[in-house]
Amino acid sequence: MSKLPINIEEEMKVSYLDYAMSVIIGRALPEVRDGLKPVQRRILYAMFREGLLPNKKYSKSAGVVGEVLKKYHPHGDTAVYDAMVRLAQDFNMRYMLVDGQGNFGSIDGDRAAAYRYTEARLAKISEELLSDIDKETVDFGPNFDETTEEPKVLPSRVPNLIINGASGIAVGMATNIPPHNLGEIIDGLLMLLADADTSTEDLLTVVKGPDFPTGGIIHGTAGIKEAFATGRGLIKVRARARIEREHKGGESIIITEMPYQVNKARLTEKIAELVREKKIEGVSDLRDESDRDGIRVVIELKRGEMAEVMLNNLYKHTQMETTFGIIMLALVGGQPQVLGLKKILAHFLQHRRDVILRRTRFELRKAEDRAHILEGLKIALDNLDEIIALIRAAKSPDEAKSGLMTNYPLSEVQAQAILDMKLQRLTGLERDKIISEYKEVLKEIERLKSILSSEKLVSKIIGDELLEIKGKYADKRRTEINEETKEITIEDLITEEEMVITLSHGGYIKRNPLSAYRSQRRGGKGLIGMETKEEDFVEELFIGSTHDYMLFFSNLGRLYWLKIYQIPEAGRAAKGKALINLLQLSEGERIATALPVRDFKEGYLVMFTKNGTVKKTALTSYSNPRGGCP
Repeated sequence: MSKLPINIEEEMKVSYLDYAMSVIIGRALPEVRDGLKPVQRRILYAMFREGLLPNKKYSKSAGVVGEVLKKYHPHGDTAVYDAMVRLAQDFNMRYMLVDGQGNFGSIDGDRAAAYRYTEARLAKISEELLSDIDKETVDFGPNFDETTEEPKVLPSRVPNLIINGASGIAVGMATNIPPHNLGEIIDGLLMLLADADTSTEDLLTVVKGPDFPTGGIIHGTAGIKEAFATGRGLIKVRARARIEREHKGGESIIITEMPYQVNKARLTEKIAELVREKKIEGVSDLRDESDRDGIRVVIELKRGEMAEVMLNNLYKHTQMETTFGIIMLALVGGQPQVLGLKKILAHFLQHRRDVILRRTRFELRKAEDRAHILEGLKIALDNLDEIIALIRAAKSPDEAKSGLMTNYPLSEVQAQAILDMKLQRLTGLERDKIISEYKEVLKEIERLKSILSSEKLVSKIIGDELLEIKGKYADKRRTEINEETKEITIEDLITEEEMVITLSHGGYIKRNPLSAYRSQRRGGKGLIGMETKEEDFVEELFIGSTHDYMLFFSNLGRLYWLKIYQIPEAGRAAKGKALINLLQLSEGERIATALPVRDFKEGYLVMFTKNGTVKKTALTSYSNPRGGCP
């Protein structure tokens, strides 16, 4: 057997591209029309064919997995079961497609029970994805061993891609589509259906943004607008938390909703770890009180701790605030494309248009076939005695059929229908029913033909079906969208409290809490407020909040400022830190005076010189210096 030499570089390139396209099309990316990956589509179709409908009893998950492996999905059972489990998890799917019974995992990262212990059936909304599949509405193709056929896409009446989202990593590309609210998406579809020139900005008036099954709060709308326009964007999602005052006088932070796909147990462990490592201080107790009614994580604070500051620290250092990177990548005509909101909705509307036209053609053909048979039955009724005599005289069914076709204008199908007709249909009442049915079928044929000839009627059917879906399945938005985009600053992480700031003649400065200086009665000895070097002494003393500013005026006429929390905190007896280490002072420059300021909104500064010159300047003029700089 001869061997042909092959260029290894060319072979590697071709083989890798084949593998990459196989992963992209056959595994990792969803179809834009039904929003499903192949394994998800096969699971739903297999359950549909097995009769596991919402109104039927649950069936063992093992049976579903086996059916999918046997007929449609030539991969491992773990891949199939994991995909099915995800379709049944209310914390992953905004609108669950599988109705599971048993342990299907939890938001704490617990795995589902083995498939021999769980049961499943289709969720009610899944019927809408499979509706009209037997009316030639979608293309079918051979399965992996060509023993049966499977649908290449589902006729879905539901915009599944955008309402349930998708995530997947292919070769060289990935998709990460967040779930959205069904009611909002249908409003957007109806808007686009009414006017194809509807802009993304117009769609934003009804489609507010992602709507996660776990709720939470989206901070800022810039990322949403960018994602809807371009298909890519970043959004920040925060846990929903409230502050409650405890009966002991302290405060507690109660977490009731999690950011999407955040593991609650790991989050709780991370908070406990930060407390142990003293990266977060002031927590007296941490416990998870979640149950089947919802999430409730309680963080009790020590008395005197500021709950708002603690909450900001938690957002900063834990997954109570996450960034969701939106990549709306899906298969369009077998090719991966990054799509904005308008394009996704437009592709779905086109899919529905194709499905309705194919369904109408199928129903028209069936109606015309039925009308053809009824026409034959009508001819038989009009010539009843002669036809009965002909049939009685015939020696065989084939001879009777041939005689009917020869003596009357009947096709083979019509003749066979006459021979198959029961005697009870010859009664007067049954004869009237045949005539009535024939008239109804003719009306139906007229209606179906009018649909096929009118784009407007097709659009009306699409709109009516969307409104029906909205009425059945739409619910309230779970994720709140906050217009504010304020970043958490260092100041947000620092408790606001009154401080005593002392500045010595030699240029040393420090701060201490006002509470460190206790009041004394008459005759008390007094406390040491600041240690100083020989010939140094405390020149100025101020009281201000940690969030206030300290303005420093130098002998060279320059102004510097610091936030009070930036001034080092030292003990009462400590001398503090040299100002030269905090401010960028020039050689020979020293601070002549200092002043605490709450903000720069209103007020004036009055300055006097040694030679008697005076001036008054509004505080707003000093509001934008560089930190620590003149």
